[in-house]
Amino acid sequence: MSDQFNIADDGVEQISLKSYTEKAYLDYSMYVILDRALPNIADGLKPVQRRIVYAMSELGLKAAAKYKKSARTVGDVIGKFHPHGDSSVYEAMVLMAQDFSYRYPLVDGQGNWGSSDDPKSFAAMRYTESKLSPFSELLLSELGQGTVDWQPNFDGTLDEPQVMPSRVPTVLLNGTTGIAVGMATDIPPHNMREVVNACIHLLEQPKATLEDLSEYIKGPDYPTEAEIITPLADIQNMYKTGKGSIRMRAVWQKEGTDVVVTALPHQVSGSKVLEQIAQQIHAKKLPMVADLRDESDHENPTRLVIIPRSNRVDIEPMMNHLFASTDLEKTYRVNLNMIGIDGRPEVKSLDKILKEWLEFRTDTTKRRLQYRLQKVEERLMRLAALMIVYLNVDEVIRIIREEEKPKQVLMERFDLVEMQAEYILETKLRQLARLEEMKIREEEEALEKEKEELEKIIGSTRRLKTLVRKELAEAAEQFGDDRRSPIVARDDAKAFSEEELMTTEPVTVIMSAKGWIRAAKGHDMDPASLNYKSGDGFHLAARGKSNQSAMILDSGGKAYTVAAHSLPSARGQGEPLTGRINSPSGASFEGLMMGSADDLFLLASDAGYGFVVKVSDLQTKNKAGKAALTVPKGGQVIQPAMVGSNSVEDAFVVAVSNEGRMLLFPLNELPIMGRGKGNKIIGIPTSRLQAREEFMVSVNIIREKDTLRVYAGKRHVNMKFKELDHYIGERGRRGHKLPRGFQKVDGVEIISPEEKS
Repeated sequence: MSDQFNIADDGVEQISLKSYTEKAYLDYSMYVILDRALPNIADGLKPVQRRIVYAMSELGLKAAAKYKKSARTVGDVIGKFHPHGDSSVYEAMVLMAQDFSYRYPLVDGQGNWGSSDDPKSFAAMRYTESKLSPFSELLLSELGQGTVDWQPNFDGTLDEPQVMPSRVPTVLLNGTTGIAVGMATDIPPHNMREVVNACIHLLEQPKATLEDLSEYIKGPDYPTEAEIITPLADIQNMYKTGKGSIRMRAVWQKEGTDVVVTALPHQVSGSKVLEQIAQQIHAKKLPMVADLRDESDHENPTRLVIIPRSNRVDIEPMMNHLFASTDLEKTYRVNLNMIGIDGRPEVKSLDKILKEWLEFRTDTTKRRLQYRLQKVEERLMRLAALMIVYLNVDEVIRIIREEEKPKQVLMERFDLVEMQAEYILETKLRQLARLEEMKIREEEEALEKEKEELEKIIGSTRRLKTLVRKELAEAAEQFGDDRRSPIVARDDAKAFSEEELMTTEPVTVIMSAKGWIRAAKGHDMDPASLNYKSGDGFHLAARGKSNQSAMILDSGGKAYTVAAHSLPSARGQGEPLTGRINSPSGASFEGLMMGSADDLFLLASDAGYGFVVKVSDLQTKNKAGKAALTVPKGGQVIQPAMVGSNSVEDAFVVAVSNEGRMLLFPLNELPIMGRGKGNKIIGIPTSRLQAREEFMVSVNIIREKDTLRVYAGKRHVNMKFKELDHYIGERGRRGHKLPRGFQKVDGVEIISPEEKS
C-alpha cells in the first residue's frame, strides 16, 4: 500500500493513518485560523462577529430600529450562519456592546451588559435587548451595492458576505484578541481620527514611511483614560515589527492626604486591585497604607481611595510600589496578526496594514461605482423603452394584442434589446396613462449626468482616491472623537524591597569568638555581658538598623552579607554563621560591619595596609562571599573602622602598633577602592611582621571633637584631639611612642561627644 491511499479489491479506499492525521490536523488548524480566531484586514471582524452584525441587519435591527431580545439575534446567528454554541455567540455579542471593551461598540445594548469592574456579570440573553449601534453603518451601508463577494452559509440555503465593505479600517479601531493553532493575535484599539488622518496622508503620499505615519498615529487608544507609558521608540518599533507590548498605568491624584485613583488600565477590575492592595496590607508588606475605599458610582465609574497611615508618608514611592506590584499598571501584548486581502494570515507592520486596507477600500469603492453605473445604464435603457411606449402607444398595444410573439416583434420593430422588450411587456396599461414625456426626459438627463460622473471617477485613479479620501474624512467627522488614553513618559515603577518595607529599629549584631551570630534590639546593651556557650565568648559587635545588612570579613579577606532582620534574637545564643554562608574550611571571622549602601569603612590588615570602601561594594548575595581585602603574608584582618557617610575631609586615621607606636594622618590620603591590599598606613618591618613580633593592633577614624582612649592591661588613658599633634605625620611612617606604661597596647577606642554625654 502506498503512503497516501490504495483502492482495495472490495472498492473501499484505504489511507495511511499518518496521511489521514496530517490532513485532518491541517484542515482543523486552517479552519480555526481562517474561520474562527483571526480577524480579516478588510473589516476587522472575526466570522462570528461578522455574522452577528449581518444577522442583526437582516432582522432590521439598525440603529434607528427598536430593541429586540438578544436571544432572537443569537437564534438567527446560530440557526442561519454560525452553527456553534449559543453562549459563545452571545459572549461575542456582549463584547461588541461593552463601551469599556470596544473603543467603538458595534452593538447598542439595553439591560445589564456587564460592568468595567466585572465584564462577565452580564444578564442572560433572554433578559437583554439589543440593536446595532450607529457606528455599524460604516460596515453595512454599502453591503447591497456589489461591493463584496458572497458565499453560501453552512447548509447552502442562504448567502452571507465574505467580508463587510467597511468604510474605515476597523481592524485597528476596535482591535481584537484571539488564539488559533500555532498562532495568536493581539491587536490594540486606536483612535479613529488618528487612523483616518494617517490613511488620508498615505493616499496623498503613497511612498510615506512608517515614521511619517507615526506623526499621525502616536500609539494605541484604549477605551479608558489610563496613561500609556510605553516609550515612543518602543511603540514605533512595535508598529515596525508588528509585535511588542504596551504598558498602561492608572491615573491618580491627591485629595488632601488621600490618594484617589480615577482611571484604571484597560479591562482591569477595581475590586481586584483593592483586593491585591488589601492582601499586601494583611501580609504587612504595605505598612504605610491605613485603609482603602471604593467610591465608584455612575457619575464616577472609577474612584478608588487609598488612605495613607499619616501625612508624613511619601506618596510617590508608595504609588510606584503599587504600580509594580498590582494591576494599577499592566502590560498588554501586541501581535498585529490578521488575514490579509490575499486570504493568508500574517503579522503585518502598521504601514503595510494601512496600505493593504486602502487597496481593499479603493477596490470596494470602485466596485460600488461600477455597480451603480450598471444600475444607471439599465435604468436609462428602461427609460428609453418607456419613451418608445409613450410615443408609439397605439402601435405597441396593437403588437401586444395581435402578434403571437410580441417580444420578438417589439425588438425588431423598435430595435430593442430583450430586457427592454420584457420591460415594455411587464408595464401595466394603467401606467401608460401616467407616462409623461417631461418626467422621462428629466430623469434621463439626471441619469446621463450621473453616468458621465461615474465613468470619470472609475476611469481616473486620482478621482477615485479623492472620493475615498472624502468618504474617510466624512466618517471621521461623524464618528471620530478625541484620544482617551494619553501617551505619557514615566519612569519605571519599582516595588519596595523587603528591607525598605521593614520597620527601621536600632539593632546590635554580635559575633562570638567561635562564629555564632545574633541580633539584639537597641544600641545601649553590653555585648560582653550576654550569655555564651561554654568555651565561647564575645568577639565582635556592630551597631545599625534592622533594615540593613551585616557584612562579615573572614581571615582570608572575603566579605559576606547577612540580613540583620533575619538573625536570631540575642535572648538566645544565636546560630553558627557557617549555616548561612559557605566560608573556606578553617577560616575565622575577624570583621563585622553595618551601614547604608553609601556608608564608608576603612578596611585594613595588621600588616599596616588598608583602604576605604563603600558598603555597596562589599554587599553580595553569593553565599561564597566576594574578595575584598588582600592580606599580606604573615598579616591578619583587623576589625574595620566606620567612616560613615560624612565628608572624609575632616577625618583622620589613627593607627597603633602592639609596641605602642601611634600615627595620625588625614583620611583623604587613603584611596577609596572596591577591593585590594590598599596603601601603607603605618610602617611595619616585613620580617618583624612575619615573626609576629610587630603588627598593627588597631586602626580607627578620629575627628577634632572626638576623644581617643588607649587601653593597656587594666589601665587606660584619654587623649583629646589637640593633644595628638605629636603623633601626626606622613602616611606610612613608623609613628611615635605612646607614654610610658602604654607601650604594650591592647586596644583603642574612639569616644564621640554624644557618647561622652
